[in-house]
Amino acid sequence: MIKLEQVSFQYLFSPVFENFNWAVQPGESWTVLGPSGCGKSTLLYLLAGLRKPTAGKIWINNEPVLRPRPQTGLILQDYGLLPWWTVRQNIELGLRIRRFYGADGIHAPLKETRGPSVGYWLSRLGIDSVADHFPAQLSGGQRQRTAIARTLALNPDLLLMDEPFSSLDAPTRESLQDLTWELIFEQGLNLILVTHSLEEAALMGRKILLLSGPPNREIQVVDNPGAGTPGFRESPAYHLLNRDLRRSFNAISIGDRE
Repeated sequence: MIKLEQVSFQYLFSPVFENFNWAVQPGESWTVLGPSGCGKSTLLYLLAGLRKPTAGKIWINNEPVLRPRPQTGLILQDYGLLPWWTVRQNIELGLRIRRFYGADGIHAPLKETRGPSVGYWLSRLGIDSVADHFPAQLSGGQRQRTAIARTLALNPDLLLMDEPFSSLDAPTRESLQDLTWELIFEQGLNLILVTHSLEEAALMGRKILLLSGPPNREIQVVDNPGAGTPGFRESPAYHLLNRDLRRSFNAISIGDRE
């Protein structure tokens, strides 16, 4: 359960959110859609505990978000891989940090890490054949799979993704979108995915949050229960939703210019 209560945030004198309220139920998958500069990535950083609201509170599982939490996984567009480490070593990175600092960076390190092993994630994401390769030797899809494996190795309950597939070619992007849905179902994750793509928003979110130009005060939500079901990408419902999202997106963009 995620809850934002009267959240405000601003960069210097530029407000992004003002008295913003939003709730996400356990197991829900959301996409966040809106024009450039509307606060999509900022919203992810607030949820991740990497930025703090200037007012209001953010709760995850009935606990206030005051700093990064161990159960939240964040996957960025540029992958964030260490170029001097192999695929296997990059996947192990978070586990090594936890063994040294503990799961939350404060308490004593855990003796054991719960969840599947690094070897499992190498195999599950189809990158075991490149486990000893460096990021420069990988395709874009393999780098993104490595970033996903590194996050899932930490056994998160919330997966935040910031335009994770935007730089990939269409077949690779579709393959990773399908894989992400499989992992959501397998691991019982909450997903919040930021995207500029109308088609991706319709495909990946059973609920779609539309943000307008800042400051964002009210939410606009589109229900999309077909997302993640077999054949949805080719269904009439998917294409109709894309049409409706385009109309809503254009209305937001026109409103922002007025």
